[in-house]
Amino acid sequence: MDSERISRIQENLHSTGLTAVVCALPSNVLLLTGYWPVVGNSVAICVCDGPTMLLVPEDEAELARAGFADSIETFVPETLNETRSLLEAVKPRLAVILHKLKIESGSIGIESGASSQAASYLAIHLFGSELSSMLHELLPDSGLTPIDEWIRTLSSVKTPLELGRIRQACAIAKSAYELGAPQLRAGMKEPEAAQLFQSLLSDNDVPGLPIQRCNGFAFCMSGPNSAKAYTAYARTRERTLEPNDLVMMHCNSYVDGLWTDITRTYTLQPPDEQQTKMHTAVLAAREATLDAITPGARAAEVDAVARRVIQDFGLGQYLKHGTGHGVGFSPMSAYSSPRVHAGSPDVIEEGMVFNVEPAVYIGGYGGVRHCDMVAVTRTGCELLTDFQSDIESLTISSWNSTREKAERSRTSPGENITAMRQAI
Repeated sequence: MDSERISRIQENLHSTGLTAVVCALPSNVLLLTGYWPVVGNSVAICVCDGPTMLLVPEDEAELARAGFADSIETFVPETLNETRSLLEAVKPRLAVILHKLKIESGSIGIESGASSQAASYLAIHLFGSELSSMLHELLPDSGLTPIDEWIRTLSSVKTPLELGRIRQACAIAKSAYELGAPQLRAGMKEPEAAQLFQSLLSDNDVPGLPIQRCNGFAFCMSGPNSAKAYTAYARTRERTLEPNDLVMMHCNSYVDGLWTDITRTYTLQPPDEQQTKMHTAVLAAREATLDAITPGARAAEVDAVARRVIQDFGLGQYLKHGTGHGVGFSPMSAYSSPRVHAGSPDVIEEGMVFNVEPAVYIGGYGGVRHCDMVAVTRTGCELLTDFQSDIESLTISSWNSTREKAERSRTSPGENITAMRQAI
């Protein structure tokens, strides 16, 4: 039970004069109920000074009980002998819920604008305008009010329970980096490297609350491909890793709908002069940025700190993006606060969680990005990804003794991982 989240939702309902809010986007359902829908068919209804109810497909009911909704209603999308649209399955059950809640008039908050959703399954359903159409028909005397900004503000500051889930996701990613990095080698293709890391993101053996669903995505971008990693998406290609490469490994892990955004850039052998300069500049920018994060600081000023360091190293022309963005209910979204960027109007608040990702990208040569997760505290920030943050630990050849020890004892892939875990 996330009593802190429930309290914040009720405070915001009062301050905005909303009678209730009705949401169906998976990240918003998670925010309002503590449950992350699998296929996107669920609807959350939260009433001012009243209960929170959750409508879910029957086969998701068991998972939904781990949330904090006061009650859960189910529907069956189709039966063995009957095929019907999702709207036909949801609408009568939603009508029953609204009747129970006695919501007949007032201002009802709904999703309305553009959004970004993390993938909760192979494919997810998005209600789109169908949700507002249903509510117009079922609540003809109520006014529907867009709450997209309300949701963004509410989700920007995490509760202790939500932060705990993010810590778990960071711990899973840390294990993937520490176990995956020693296995990187020249001659390996980028998809092989990415799979080394991604295969470890479903390991839920970490401290904290029991985990229902965890996994994530991993990408490898090596040599000149790492210089292309400034785009809005990561892309693993078929390139073969070479001995003198910069090898950028990007991971987004999740635990029950709370996400991370983490990157480390390795060299397979001791870095040359150019690689050393790039790493030194990026890591110095990281340290300066972490020192600048404090409640009340303007996000644009935090971004400026990182930029100045990169520029002082003579690498300013290779800056390609801002220093960070909000992470949590989504791994990356243009709608997540704070946006640590030169044009950002955002102000850093205690409880915000975001990434710090100073980087330089030299076209045709390679890129270095070091992306950490941080949580803003009362006096500064908590570094959630305190691992592999110096040139030595980012040099794969320095892991040789660990790798050789693991390989000497290897009889199967599982035993290889176990040996490296013990060595680390």
